[in-house]
Amino acid sequence: MTDSPKKQGYQLLFLIATPKLVHKAVDLFQKGMVPVQYRMHAQGTASSEMMDMLGLGGVEKDLAISILPRPFASRMLKKLQQKLHLGMPNTGIAFTVAMSGCSSHMIRLMETLPEQEHAAGKDEWENMEKTYCAIMAIVNQGFSGEVMNVARPMGAAGGTVFHSRRVGSEEATQFWGISIQEEREVVLILAEKDDKKDIMKAINGRCGMGSEAQGVVLSLPVDEIIGIG
Repeated sequence: MTDSPKKQGYQLLFLIATPKLVHKAVDLFQKGMVPVQYRMHAQGTASSEMMDMLGLGGVEKDLAISILPRPFASRMLKKLQQKLHLGMPNTGIAFTVAMSGCSSHMIRLMETLPEQEHAAGKDEWENMEKTYCAIMAIVNQGFSGEVMNVARPMGAAGGTVFHSRRVGSEEATQFWGISIQEEREVVLILAEKDDKKDIMKAINGRCGMGSEAQGVVLSLPVDEIIGIG
């Protein structure tokens, strides 16, 4: 693991969209010779009334995550917007989050990308005002709906849920006096920075570690985003 300045110029690109569009995005990644891709099934949290209003056919979503050099990530966002028409009804959103460190093996993989994608130049993100953040609430299975119930009044328009499994030391959990379900749900909410504190406070108050949900809430700064508005 390293965090030298050279290796801080990498980002995680998140794409949340319909399975069909994520499949198209994977083709774009492959054509761009992107070496690292993760894909998982997810579910939207919008109500049926909201789905009807937006013209969406269902809440089934896929989540794709890629690791990319920062200039490449910015260009890939633009390609995704052009090819997938993100922001239109029944499509999705994509955003990037800065990485503060990366393994040397991962850096070598990134260096295999086409040379033109590493070209120097002033990218739009350098002067971009960061107005959004990604809030993640990790709760016991069955509590994602409760997370959204308290987050919406605080400014959260919607979220995406995917499932995970806790991996940890039983000795550590006993030491801290906690017992957490193995099956967990992760609720990912994109929110405006001005709403972040209220949303996180509401989630922690209702679904924090002291509750039955035993939730952990964290936030990540979003550099660029497409598909909003």
